[in-house]
Amino acid sequence: MSELKLMKGNEALAEAAIRAGVDAYFGYPITPQTEIIEYLMTARPENRTGMVVLQAESEIAAINMVYGAASTGKKAMTSSSSPGISLKLEGISYLAGAELPAVIVNVVRGGPGLGTIQPSQADYFQSVKGGGHGDYKLYVLAPASVQEMADFVEDAFDIAFKYRAPVLILSDGLIGQMMEKVILKDQKPRLTDAELIEKQGNWAVTGKKGRERNIITSLDLQSERMEARVHRLQKKYAQMEQEDLRFEKINCDDADYLIVAYGSSARISQKAVELARAKGIKVGLLRPITLFPFPKQALFELANQVKGILSVELNAGQMVEDVRLSVEHKIPVEHFGRTGGIIHTPEEIVAALEQKIINNGSFRHHKTRESSIL
Repeated sequence: MSELKLMKGNEALAEAAIRAGVDAYFGYPITPQTEIIEYLMTARPENRTGMVVLQAESEIAAINMVYGAASTGKKAMTSSSSPGISLKLEGISYLAGAELPAVIVNVVRGGPGLGTIQPSQADYFQSVKGGGHGDYKLYVLAPASVQEMADFVEDAFDIAFKYRAPVLILSDGLIGQMMEKVILKDQKPRLTDAELIEKQGNWAVTGKKGRERNIITSLDLQSERMEARVHRLQKKYAQMEQEDLRFEKINCDDADYLIVAYGSSARISQKAVELARAKGIKVGLLRPITLFPFPKQALFELANQVKGILSVELNAGQMVEDVRLSVEHKIPVEHFGRTGGIIHTPEEIVAALEQKIINNGSFRHHKTRESSIL
């Protein structure tokens, strides 16, 4: 039966992984995501479902264990935080190149370098622009609540197996450490090899059993075949944009101004929208739930309605570039962020909106019209 609990985001994600019938988790401790592996070790899922939980000797070892388990068609996952994900990037690129389904969780901390253990969203570029080497992308889900930390585990595996591609859940230290009520789904059984083949197809390395060998690799030294593989990947990414784009619009119907924010920044921005509207400023919020695919068309359409956009992020300015590209510079787009683990307040966001967009908006629009006349 489903169950209501009060849990940390990291713990809810770990329990959701068990209940989703995940076969294996390979990880390594790093703050602020260590509760994931600690919870899995304590919960002893091997006694509940037979799920394997292993602390590897390093982040590099963990992602390559995921590669091995994923190649057998199993539901395999790992988690880490920013520097640890950097170490996993070569393996993530291998997973993408070999077309293997897997789930990676990043509970982001501040950087660069070892940085701070406090929350950040400074891994946006790393997550949506490839991160590792080669022409690949990750499908990226950005939870904004403890409930979504739990729900997105099963969602991520559904997407991973639909496209035979790695999926990233991009959280941060705020969502990972905060406690909220969460509804946990019923326990799902782990699938047998025969059930996996029936559901997912016969691509995995499960023993030859009277068929031709299945070879899992990202290596192809013949240029024509490698190009065909890259083209196949690009078609998958285009299909993701068509079929599995996710975003949320809040108070956008009558909005004169727009805030764009994801994850914990979206939670804070939602309160900022309330404060702004109490002052008579009609503000809406667009929350990308998938960072790739990104809601480009929705933003392009809203650019015909609103006078300016504020991109709110816990970084020095990353997603704002994709917002500007989406609206094709038709209206002013500015960035507001905090770094070093400092979390912005709703009042700061409203003040930034007034200073960067509203008070500068009439001047910028006037200059644009004047330039077009000249």
